[in-house]
Amino acid sequence: MNSSTPSPNDPALPAQGFIDPQRIDWNLVKSFSVVADLGSLTRAAAVLGISQPTISRQITELEQLVGASLFERGARGLSLTQAGAALVEPSRRMLAAAQAVSVAAAGQNQEAAGTVRITASEVMSAYILPPLLAGLRERHPAIQIELVASNQVDNLLAREADIAIRHVQPEQGALIARKIGAFPIGFYAHRDYLHVPERRAAEGAGELERYDWIGLDQSSRVIDGFRQAGYVVDKTFFVFRCDSDIVGWQAVLAGLGVGISAHVIARQFPQLVRVLEKQPLPDLPVWITAHRELRDTARIRAVFDFLVEKLLALHEGAR
Repeated sequence: MNSSTPSPNDPALPAQGFIDPQRIDWNLVKSFSVVADLGSLTRAAAVLGISQPTISRQITELEQLVGASLFERGARGLSLTQAGAALVEPSRRMLAAAQAVSVAAAGQNQEAAGTVRITASEVMSAYILPPLLAGLRERHPAIQIELVASNQVDNLLAREADIAIRHVQPEQGALIARKIGAFPIGFYAHRDYLHVPERRAAEGAGELERYDWIGLDQSSRVIDGFRQAGYVVDKTFFVFRCDSDIVGWQAVLAGLGVGISAHVIARQFPQLVRVLEKQPLPDLPVWITAHRELRDTARIRAVFDFLVEKLLALHEGAR
């Protein structure tokens, strides 16, 4: 990624390939590890809560310390060079050690005060969490919240977040997970879009072609969901595609076509109409997770328990 490598004769730099563990900024290692996992500076910056120029500068600094480029650009994003691949496992071990220290220290803080970092999907972050977090502020005014709106499954073990709300069950043994429930979903469109006569009251899988569909671009998540529901479609089935769920939802609200939403979100918009109601769709599971030891920290326990309480209540009224 770095087009210029430091001169081995430059006295201001350490010997090529040598990194003094007492002087290295561990943020460089953390940034490298996240970029290596995601293959994108933009996505890594969003996960870490820093700017893209900052993370790019950190990678460049680490490359200068190593004396070699760690990434190379390709059509599908960043890929590791040979030097970068050699650093992946050592960097993960360093972060695991730092995590152990962080967890031990955090467990000593028993005040329900300070910052809690939550990660959740874009749609959950935009349309479900804000009113819940307003209630959290009233109950725990000394707690500050950082919210990472991302569809990436962030690694709680690397402290990219304290609490994660996700739609898949976590597999790491060091995490505790609570299943909130499965939220029913459906197909929705703006009522003005449905005013065209041939789009009314379409029923049955054979009627899918009557509609314009909103989907994702690079991600196969929606296509996979259609296929699990028994609909064999490909990318060209969707007339509007964007990998941002927020943008896709705005396209539905603008009348571009039909999209998929949990009922609990769609009901917030009276201009939307549910279509193809007889078509079965799998419910959307919601899990809330935290690191097993951090769960005993007062501020994280307070936020975790509050979110469980409110999300369970929301699930009860979702059907």
